[in-house]
Amino acid sequence: MNYSIFDLLKLLGSLGFFLFGMKLMSESLQKVAGDRMRGILSAMTSNRFKGIFTGFLITAIIQSSSATTVMLVSFVNAGLVTFAESIGVIMGSNIGTTVTAWLISILGFKVEISMLVLPLIGLTFPLLFSKNTTRNNWGSVIIGFAIIFIGLDFLNHSTPDINNNPEILRFLTDFSNYGYWSVIIFLLIGVLLTMLIQSSSAVMALTLVMCFNGWIAFDMAAAMVLGQNIGTTITANLAALIANTSAKRTATAHLFFNMIGVLLILPVFFPFLDLISSITVSNGFDSPMVAAGQTSQQTAAAIPIALSIFHTIFNLLNTFILIWFVKPLEKLIVKIVKQKEDDEEFRLQFISTGLLSTIDLSILQARKELMVYTERVEKMFHHTRELMKTNSSKKITHYQHKIKKYEEISDQLEVEIAAYLTEVSKQELSHQSAENINKMLQITTHIESIADSCYSISNAISRKTSGKLQFNEDMYGNLLQFSDRISELFCLMIGVVRDGQLDINFHEFRSLMQNIKKDHDKLQQEHFKNLRKGGYKTKVGVIYADIYTELLKMGVLADEVVSLLVSQEKPVIEKIY
Repeated sequence: MNYSIFDLLKLLGSLGFFLFGMKLMSESLQKVAGDRMRGILSAMTSNRFKGIFTGFLITAIIQSSSATTVMLVSFVNAGLVTFAESIGVIMGSNIGTTVTAWLISILGFKVEISMLVLPLIGLTFPLLFSKNTTRNNWGSVIIGFAIIFIGLDFLNHSTPDINNNPEILRFLTDFSNYGYWSVIIFLLIGVLLTMLIQSSSAVMALTLVMCFNGWIAFDMAAAMVLGQNIGTTITANLAALIANTSAKRTATAHLFFNMIGVLLILPVFFPFLDLISSITVSNGFDSPMVAAGQTSQQTAAAIPIALSIFHTIFNLLNTFILIWFVKPLEKLIVKIVKQKEDDEEFRLQFISTGLLSTIDLSILQARKELMVYTERVEKMFHHTRELMKTNSSKKITHYQHKIKKYEEISDQLEVEIAAYLTEVSKQELSHQSAENINKMLQITTHIESIADSCYSISNAISRKTSGKLQFNEDMYGNLLQFSDRISELFCLMIGVVRDGQLDINFHEFRSLMQNIKKDHDKLQQEHFKNLRKGGYKTKVGVIYADIYTELLKMGVLADEVVSLLVSQEKPVIEKIY
């Protein structure tokens, strides 16, 4: 068997295709993720038992635990499912994969979902040309889903062709006579083969061939099955390479769950095999427990059934034991896979799906969420200021990516916070509670508008960069100085929203806002004067004006937020957008 550089490039290309499908599906899901879809997935995974059933059902249908966990990583990355909710689905997918083993053992084949992928793309492709944004995004979701399967299939066919050359593994017979160490060796072989071939089903078929030819005994085959359980987790971890922290935690949970199960079974490995042998014999088959090379026709028929029983009972027991330790497992993985700086999730932190027992508690919950929302937009504003300061193309790209991500988060959070407050407002409310909810709805809108202004500045700088335009020193200095004044005002607003600093000197705040208005008028007058004199090109001037106008909008919005919380007076400047 030859494996050339070209074959290696095919493997890398297959991996790239697979990751592209994961990225396309995840990003498209973020665009189409409405309350209904989010609600359905949350209901399906609302507790560990529902999650297990969901994982089992999906894996049994699509015949691939790898594809199930990759989709799960994509859902978590899109914010449709939390890391905690994903753990139950992982457990269920491990049980679901045993259906594949039974199909191979009894029928001799597995359902090839990849055969339906191209017809699926053919049916979905017209949606990409739809003028309806929702249909267009759903088309991208389905095609991303299809590309994941194509990528998995390419990965399977791009790896060294051990499937058609099983004699390569005949040398493994020499490792069967080391007692308990042989179990460890064959377990590691199962891990490596599954990582290499990218298909636990293919490795299961190889294991059966090796048993049938008498190269290894049933106990070594069972050890390889344990290794396959660990090796199959590599696919989800590959998908998580381009995902956020929660998705990485989901992939890590899959690895930990399977590894813990293997560690639990190893101390009782041989007694457990005796139990499997007894169950196999009681169902009318020969005992699979014979030495390598002494396999009869009846024993050869019994081994696939025995391995399927072993695989099924192992996964059922593993799930039954670990289902009671979901919380400790979750805490352990959170400690190991730490949250990266600025790696935000598309999730609410305090607002749950239902209202709390009292209106006051529901309002308090919404107020906490509003604080988190404001902090996220504060980070976005910080990135915007850093973007304005830098001339490095690498840093510009970095900050623009961050700002775009925060804009997506901001849009989603505004919808969910507003929807929750609207539900609360339908209850019987006191006058004060109704007023508080009304203010929070307005503040939510204002905060989101600040995020919009940050994104508009990012787009303006993108136009400047792509057009290879430059600000002169005066323009650059004016924008930084003006943004400093807005930052000062913004910090006061953050303090009011986050910390409830209602004792701020409101007259000083208003004075600051008046000075910002004067600064803006001065910038505008100088800008028009420079345009008339030809001090800079019109294209540069338009971008310059767009930026200082968006900065003023942020000041206006910050003033309105503080006015809602501190005073009944109208803002010093009316809305200009």
